[in-house]
Amino acid sequence: MGMSEVPGIELILNREAEARAPHCPHGPTLLFVKVTRKKRESRRFYACAACRDRKDCNFFQWEDEKVSEARQLAREELNRRRQPPFTHQQYVERYQRFVSLPLANRTFCTDCQILLLPEELDQHSTHDQLGHVALCQLKRPSLLLLPLENKKTNAQYLFADRTCQFLLDLIASLGFRRVLCVGTPRLHELIRVCQSENKEPFIKSQLLDIDFRYSQFYSEEEFCHYNMFNHYFFGGKPAFETFRTFLCQNKGESVVMVTDPPFGGLVEALAHSFKKIVGEWKTSRNKIEDEELPIFWIFPYFFEPRIRQYFPTLNMLDYQVDYDNHALYKHGKTGRKQSPVRIFTNLPPKDITLPAEEGYRFCSLCQRYVSSANRHCEICQACTSKDGRQWKHCKTCNRCVKPSWIHCDTCCRCVLKEHSCGKAGEGCFICGSSEHKRRECPRTAILKRTTFEGAIPRKRRYLEAEKETTGRIAKNQAQKMSAQKKKTMKLVIGKLKRKQKKKKQQQFRGQTTSCVK
Repeated sequence: MGMSEVPGIELILNREAEARAPHCPHGPTLLFVKVTRKKRESRRFYACAACRDRKDCNFFQWEDEKVSEARQLAREELNRRRQPPFTHQQYVERYQRFVSLPLANRTFCTDCQILLLPEELDQHSTHDQLGHVALCQLKRPSLLLLPLENKKTNAQYLFADRTCQFLLDLIASLGFRRVLCVGTPRLHELIRVCQSENKEPFIKSQLLDIDFRYSQFYSEEEFCHYNMFNHYFFGGKPAFETFRTFLCQNKGESVVMVTDPPFGGLVEALAHSFKKIVGEWKTSRNKIEDEELPIFWIFPYFFEPRIRQYFPTLNMLDYQVDYDNHALYKHGKTGRKQSPVRIFTNLPPKDITLPAEEGYRFCSLCQRYVSSANRHCEICQACTSKDGRQWKHCKTCNRCVKPSWIHCDTCCRCVLKEHSCGKAGEGCFICGSSEHKRRECPRTAILKRTTFEGAIPRKRRYLEAEKETTGRIAKNQAQKMSAQKKKTMKLVIGKLKRKQKKKKQQQFRGQTTSCVK
C-alpha cells in the first residue's frame, strides 16, 4: 500500500453523535471515520471509547446501521455481564466486614484481585492468596493490586514515591485543599494516608478511575468508577452528583485536577472530557468567565502540540515524571534514556518551584524553572529543550532542534541524519505536516474554493502537483540507483565475458593439441 493510500482514523465529537451513541461495556461509544489521501472520507462507525484494540473490546457498529431488537437485547446482556460482580455499595459493606476480621483471617486473592470473606475461602482454595493483610496494606491498595499495563486502555503505570511526594508538596504549597485525581490512584492513596495520620495541611481527594477494583478500598465519596475517554460514570447519576459535589463545593475554591491518562489514548477525546469537567466547575463560579480550573496534565513532552491545540493555556514544565513499574520512565537516567513524561499546567510556571537537588534551576529570562541541561537560546529568547538534553539552534530553520538532528536541504527542515528524503509525511492527509490533522490544515480553505465550470479544481491541481513532485523525486532516486546498477552490471557482465573467452581459448587449445597427436 502506497503512502497516499494509508488510511487514518479521525474522531468526530458533537452533541448529535454523543446523543445517538450506542453503549458498550465501557459506556457510550465514540464516532469515528476512516479517511485516506485519495478518498477523503468514508463510512462512519461507532467503536469503544476506552479500548483502541479490538481484542479488548470488539464493539463495532456503522453509524447508519439498523440494529435489530434481538441484537440490542443481546448487547445489553453482554454489557451487564461485563460489569463488576458487586455494586460499589456492596464493595463498601464487604470492606467493613473484612477490616473487622482478625488479622489471621484477612486474605486477598491475587488471582481474582479481590478481598475474600471467610465463606469465600473454599471457592478460591486453588488460587494464589496473600494472607494476614494488615490495615496499613489496605491503605496502599496500589501495592496489593496488580497494575493493568495495557497502554491503549488502562496503562496503569504508577507514580514513583519521588514524583508522588513532589506533586503533593507542590499542591500544598500552592494552597490547594481538594484534589480531583483523574487516573492517578497512587497520588490519591498518598493523600488518604496523610489524612489518616492527621498531617497538616489537611487535603481531601477524590479518585476517578476506570479500574473498578478500587471500589473495594474506597467509599462512594472517595472513588468513582469513571471512563475519562467519554466522561462516563459507571455508577450513573448518583456517582456524577458525588463528583460534582466534590468539585464544586465552597464555590469551586482551592481545588485542582491532576490527571495521568494512558499515553496511547486519543488526546482529542481526553480534552473533550476534561473540558466537560472544567464546564461543571465553572457552574459553581460566579466570577470572571475566562477563569480556569487549575490543571496538572501528565503526558509525554512530544504531545505538547496536540495538548496545546485543545488547551492553549497549558504550559509544559521541565520536571521529569517517573514511574515504579515502567522500565524506561525512570528518574536519573541521562541522554535519550531520560523519562519523556512532563507536567502540563495552566498555572504560572514561575510559581512552580522545581527541586534544586535534582538539577533544576531558575531561568531569570524565562521566569521559570528548567533542567540543568536546558540552556537559554539568545536567538529564540527561550529555554528551548524539551527532552532534558541541550538543544542546538538551526539558523536555516530559525529554531532550536534536538542535538541528533541535522538540516536537510532536500526536505527543507531539520531531521534525523538517517531519514528518507522526499517521503510524504504521516500527519495531515492534505499537506503531510505532522503538526496538525486534515481538518485543521490551513490549506483546506484554499482547496474548498469553488471554481468556474470546465476548470480543473484547485484540490485536484494541488494533488496533481504534489504527485508530480513526488514522482520527480522518485524518478531522480531511481535514475541514481539505475546508474549504479548499470555500472555494477557492466562490471559483472565484463567479468563473465572474460571468463567465457578464457574458457573457449582453453577448449580450443585442447582440441588443437589432440589433432596434432
